Amino acid sequence: MKLRIPFLLFTSVLLLTSCSNEDDAGQIIIGDENVEAPVDYTFTRDGNSTVSFSGQTTRIAMSTELASSLTDFDNATEQSLLDMFANENNPFSSSDLNESGKSIKSKVAASADYFATNTALSNEIKAEFETIIRSQAIEVSPNQNVLAEAGTAGQIADGTSTRYVDAKGLELNQVFAKSLIGGLMLDQTLNNYLSVAVLDEGSNRDNNKNGIIEEGESYTTMEHKWDEAYGYLYGASQNPANPNATLGDDSFLNNYLGRLESDSDFEGIAAEVYNAFKLGRAAIVAANYNVRDEQADIIKEKLSLIPAVRAAHYLMAGKTAIEEENWGGAFHDLSEGYGFIYSLQFTRNPQTDAPYFSRAEVLDFIDLIMNEGESGLWDANPATLESIAVEIAGRFNFTVEQAID
Repeated sequence: MKLRIPFLLFTSVLLLTSCSNEDDAGQIIIGDENVEAPVDYTFTRDGNSTVSFSGQTTRIAMSTELASSLTDFDNATEQSLLDMFANENNPFSSSDLNESGKSIKSKVAASADYFATNTALSNEIKAEFETIIRSQAIEVSPNQNVLAEAGTAGQIADGTSTRYVDAKGLELNQVFAKSLIGGLMLDQTLNNYLSVAVLDEGSNRDNNKNGIIEEGESYTTMEHKWDEAYGYLYGASQNPANPNATLGDDSFLNNYLGRLESDSDFEGIAAEVYNAFKLGRAAIVAANYNVRDEQADIIKEKLSLIPAVRAAHYLMAGKTAIEEENWGGAFHDLSEGYGFIYSLQFTRNPQTDAPYFSRAEVLDFIDLIMNEGESGLWDANPATLESIAVEIAGRFNFTVEQAID
């Protein structure tokens, strides 16, 4: 059962206090197409917060523990790692995670727009993540004390750090984590919760306009869907209402938004994304769906930049490391680059409603990197790495030089 909340309409201008701040900056002003965002991401109804994204915070925490456990060679096993992916058999250190009823696997490649009508592809991608987990446990973990060489998994020095790679030089824990940024965080944000099909599903538009909230909650369904998108970016933030002060509060999407923000060539992107989230949410409160969709498009474009810029960055870093014969550094950089390239298939071009790079293009890039010879990254060609970086940068209208910084 849905509950109806009075929604007061005036002829021209509606004032809704949605922010906890006491000054006038906490008001949303709506008139025709005009919607003003509040000072921070704080929205209330009858004195209660309407913002909720606990499920996203939970999955970020699960992903963090799983990514860390991939190199916990003394305790993690193939089965325990797969159990973490699927949240089976109480695999996490926290009972809250174990009993949450949520899992990473269920939301990987599971967006409404990209995978609702292609469950075979969704299952294929889920299986690719499981293959990475199995390979880490079966191939890399037993060889943790073996010196890696072409065709042999093991450890390799990277300055003062030790990297653990498979027989082809891939640091699989890095491949997994960076691929998850696309397969989970970006896909759910851009192609699910910010999807018009999800936001407007069923009677969501009318219910939102009329203030009909979900039973037992303070929010409308549309408000909640938007907040869930917000949660995959800011769900682990120290101050989720004002998160840009501490970008890097997780190791996934939030961290790499911070990396772009700290690069002078992309400075300002964090504010653009945050402001679009705030204004879009305010537009939902105002039932102004044109403004909502405009802000969703900004978020799709800006967040899609993250895997593109970082892929180009790591490809060029790997190229330089190979030329300097720093194999440990090269493998680390190229493994991160591999994961970000994989994530490109989950981006969203608001002009086409398709990824900036198709899955076929992504797999072609990976094939070019890994199959210059028989030994994977040991045979990687610096010219090929730069060529791929240039192609990625060109599709997004930035330069390789900008990504290197």
